[in-house]
Amino acid sequence: MFQFFAGIFGYLLAILYNIVNNYGFAIILFTVIIKLLLLPLSIKQQRTVQKTSKLQEKLKVIQFKYKNDPEKMNQEMMNLYKTEKMSPFSGCLTGIVQIILLLSIFYLVRSPITYMEKISSEDINKYVTQLQEEGKEVSRVYPEIDLIREYNWLKEKNPEDANVDKLNIQMNFLGLDLSKVPQQNMTDYTVYIIPVLYILSSFISIRMTTAMQQKQMEKNQKKLIDGESGKTEEPKEDNEMDAIMQTNKMMSWMMPIMSISIAFVAPLGLAMYWLVSNILMILERLIIEIFLKKEEASEEE
Repeated sequence: MFQFFAGIFGYLLAILYNIVNNYGFAIILFTVIIKLLLLPLSIKQQRTVQKTSKLQEKLKVIQFKYKNDPEKMNQEMMNLYKTEKMSPFSGCLTGIVQIILLLSIFYLVRSPITYMEKISSEDINKYVTQLQEEGKEVSRVYPEIDLIREYNWLKEKNPEDANVDKLNIQMNFLGLDLSKVPQQNMTDYTVYIIPVLYILSSFISIRMTTAMQQKQMEKNQKKLIDGESGKTEEPKEDNEMDAIMQTNKMMSWMMPIMSISIAFVAPLGLAMYWLVSNILMILERLIIEIFLKKEEASEEE
């Protein structure tokens, strides 16, 4: 399945590359287009997050009211979801799309010759064998990246092979070689620039999301205390708020740590995609948040 989507994305990336003739700029344009295509889903997700946050306060009321009657509690909770026209699994679709996108892009960036240039596996294996016979090292994980790097040698070896010309992908982006894998080039300081920027953008994105969620929770909690959503037990509210805040705090550290491990073992082209995606996501959330606030204010009036 991931190979199928990687093939589709490969056609798009190839078209963009042929326009700008640079892999880095093609990745940026590719990321912008993917973000625009997913914008309706992003808006729906942020709406769902806000609605879920409001719903949590009503769920707490039900949980407290029917804490000694689990069957009645579950029935009332399902009725609430039905009344609010929401599903307990509302966020699943977004999560599934993100996983499919993540792995498909990984396949694409790991094997640009296969998915961008559509060179057959037989030809790729032939080129790999030629490099190995010459004593050149070829990565088992990213052999196609090494073929791109050895384009000049392969062109001399196969002057009549038209497919070799497809290996001539311009990977240099503002002085950075997007074909390099940080783990394999530890002494080259330039391989750390994009991963570090990506990690910083991840921190900003997660902190911003956490702050938005906390602000929404505090707003809903105030409404609940004022009697707009019913009554709950104060200690229970404080304990649940603390638990959620602790979870968010842990996530703000865990996600960038996971990002480091992935960004340093993958070609810089993948980290480049993630970096641009994070920057666009930060801008997207800010704009959508402003839009939803205006929408909510209009509804309250």
